[in-house]
Amino acid sequence: MSYHPDTIVLQYKQNVSQRKGWVNVLGKRTRLHVLLVSLLVCCVLASCSAKSTGGERKADELVLAVGAEPEAGFDPTTGWGRYGSPLFQSTLLKRDSQMKIVNDLAASGYEVTADGTVWTVKLRKDAKFSDGKPVTAADVKFTFETAAGNGSVIDLTNMKSVEAADEYTVKFTLKEAQSTFVTQLITTGIVPKHAYGKDYAERPVGSGPYKLVQWNKGQQVIVEANPDYYGKKPFFKKLTFLFLGEDAAYAAAKAKKVDVSYIPAAFSKQKIDGMRLEAVRTVDNRGISFPFVKSGAKTKDGYPIGNDVTADTAIRKAINTAIDRKALVQGVLEGYGTPAYTVNDGLPWYNPSSAIADANAAGAKKLLEEAGWKDGNGDGVLEKGTLKAQFALIYPSGDVTRQSLALATADMIKPIGIQIDVQGKSWDDIGKLMHANAVLMGWGSNDPLEMYNVYSSKYGGVEYYNTGFYSNPTVDDWMNKALKATRDEDALEYWKKAQWDGKTGVSAQGDAPWAWLVNIDHLYLVKDSLDIGKQRIHPHGHGWPVTDNIEEWTWKQ
Repeated sequence: MSYHPDTIVLQYKQNVSQRKGWVNVLGKRTRLHVLLVSLLVCCVLASCSAKSTGGERKADELVLAVGAEPEAGFDPTTGWGRYGSPLFQSTLLKRDSQMKIVNDLAASGYEVTADGTVWTVKLRKDAKFSDGKPVTAADVKFTFETAAGNGSVIDLTNMKSVEAADEYTVKFTLKEAQSTFVTQLITTGIVPKHAYGKDYAERPVGSGPYKLVQWNKGQQVIVEANPDYYGKKPFFKKLTFLFLGEDAAYAAAKAKKVDVSYIPAAFSKQKIDGMRLEAVRTVDNRGISFPFVKSGAKTKDGYPIGNDVTADTAIRKAINTAIDRKALVQGVLEGYGTPAYTVNDGLPWYNPSSAIADANAAGAKKLLEEAGWKDGNGDGVLEKGTLKAQFALIYPSGDVTRQSLALATADMIKPIGIQIDVQGKSWDDIGKLMHANAVLMGWGSNDPLEMYNVYSSKYGGVEYYNTGFYSNPTVDDWMNKALKATRDEDALEYWKKAQWDGKTGVSAQGDAPWAWLVNIDHLYLVKDSLDIGKQRIHPHGHGWPVTDNIEEWTWKQ
């Protein structure tokens, strides 16, 4: 069985006289509701228990409710592991808790030719798949060729070829230099050529720390430690991942049926005996994507492009200036998050000069006045000629956090004379409306290429990337230089200049095609006696990023 939690209603009010910002009012749950959720959890757990390998839980076993079920399965060549550890598979490289690149299957890092087009990786010779067969260069070649052929979220369009130079040496040849190619080596799990078939996603074989034992779709996945794993052997020999909604995951933790449970900020103040709250810093951000161009054009599918109000730079910059991001963190996220100013805050390629002063209503009004926006009829909404400073802000219905952020932002902006009409829509409807309306979006990746996807004119209108058709030749040039750089330090500097080079950029200091709002902490209820190690900065909330360092997990001494 599966459980679909009801929506938590969050209402906000502003205390204007005392300027205390936003207050989070969480609707009280009745005892009947809590009892119902608990009963449903018991049914889920009982059903899972009947199908599992059974028995009382041992000291080297854990039960986790840390994320959604990967409906597409566990195939890295189609995207599994992009937003967290692939768990069953190893990668050539990985990032440590300090975000530094370290070896995984690679024996000694990687070498790049002077022109940046040929990357060579030598493999360690002691790595085996969970079926006992060695990991070789042929498997790496097969993995990357398969991923390229799948045309999935793994962008290998710049890879000209990959070859096995010898049994343990892989050579990648690119069409042109691409500094971000290293991310493909960090995130792409290696699959075995000899054991890959049409059902691989459901029955993965890999060289990672764990192997899949059982998958009851809609309910759970059971994994066991891979005895042939070459790295640090994990202390926990068996993990059971339960697929529970937010209410059910919290109820399972309260019932002491799980050791780790992912929860939303709305539950963060509710204490559970025997468990502590772990707040993990992330780049899992939320922000407003503005249509950057004026209205009039249409997509190839006939959907409208552009918005005359948000196409005005003064409107976008004024909104960015007036938003009180700290109040959003406190009011909407219960304090578990940070103000967001870019798509990549705190990462090595982040430019700190991108940040602006928050909640400056006077500065916002001045920007609008200088741009010719005036309240001609006294209704509180500015005009510029026949154009009113009013537009829709769409969020995916059912996402309470985005709804709350949208409503709170609209109320913050109203005093400066801009009317934002908040609307909840399905993702199908958003896909038709997102090029002509502002949208409350979420991104966040440990890969600078995401910045390119979100802001490059090349990706204007491509899927959910540059929905507003933002375009700036100077920014494009900085990002292209970053991609083609052959030294990491040069690439980092170019990414930073694309955000703000002193004159222009993608940040609120420059063109402000987005109003980034918050980075959402990932919150976990963790058994008091369990040590989950030092978590690195988490990406957007797909996958199970908390397990990225699973080998470090142990009971506290």
